[in-house]
Amino acid sequence: MPTPPNHFTPAPGLRNPHLQTLWGPLWRKTVHLERQRERLWLEDGDFLDLDWHGPHELETPLVLVLHGLTGSSNSPYVAGLQQALAAQGWASVALNWRGCSGEPNLLARSYHSGASEDLAAVIRHLRAKRPSAPLHGVGYSLGGNVLLKHLGETGEDSGLQSAVAVSVPFRLDQCADRIGQGFSRVYQAHFMREMLAYIKNKQRQFQHDGRHEGLATLQGLGSLSNLRTFWDFDGRVTAPLHGYRDADDYYRRASSRYFLATITTPTLMIQAADDPFVFPHSLPDASELAPGTQWELHAHGGHVGFVDGTLRRPGYYLERRIPQWLAQGAGQ
Repeated sequence: MPTPPNHFTPAPGLRNPHLQTLWGPLWRKTVHLERQRERLWLEDGDFLDLDWHGPHELETPLVLVLHGLTGSSNSPYVAGLQQALAAQGWASVALNWRGCSGEPNLLARSYHSGASEDLAAVIRHLRAKRPSAPLHGVGYSLGGNVLLKHLGETGEDSGLQSAVAVSVPFRLDQCADRIGQGFSRVYQAHFMREMLAYIKNKQRQFQHDGRHEGLATLQGLGSLSNLRTFWDFDGRVTAPLHGYRDADDYYRRASSRYFLATITTPTLMIQAADDPFVFPHSLPDASELAPGTQWELHAHGGHVGFVDGTLRRPGYYLERRIPQWLAQGAGQ
């Protein structure tokens, strides 16, 4: 009997959520794609880099792919999905959030879990560039949170035909607590190193380019040497750079769980119960979901893991399930 498309069974030896989470960044073979980069200039003078892959026909369905924290269009799950979509005959464009494309962005502000205004700008650009193409969105982790927030904020005017959100940190405050517990502190330490390096690299670039206003803003944050947790970083860096009062204010206003009820775009949410970044009580109840939202909760899968098959021949559930669901919803 064939396995149902929405049934995930972890590969033997990979039931552990940390092995699922770490497989992609540590052991997955690199997916090499031919992509075309486009720079999108924003109204505030900053830029976003978009990496296109797949068919060029203007009517071909198009999928916008959003990476997670400290990721990029080169993240294995992004490139893997773009490859799978191309095999289905669909085009895709991977967004690099501000400063994530290998080049520091031009403003002191950066990207964060509530940056739905940047997503809205990209969607407007894609709709204008390919007006006859059905446009879908897929977001992973931070990207999934931004996507759901956008969908809830815009309702019927989301600009997307359908959407998929994977491994979402629905309550940012609770996820900041969760990642500071047990083995998950390893992830926290990694993210802190990456995020602090992001800020320091931008400071050096601003100094080199003579961007004195931006440099003064970053220097005004004070010493960042004692930041250890997400609460520390978001209180000292994310909040002041992006107009939030403090970490609590940022977490409350940016957490996607508060936007779920007003989503009207058909949406699939894929989550693992053993996600080491997310408490079980952070997941939304059925009563919080809009009628057009489909909830898929698996016992295993870790955080953006979902590796099945075998260790010798690993499979990637998300790269089968997401294109299948999108095509089904688009009537393909």
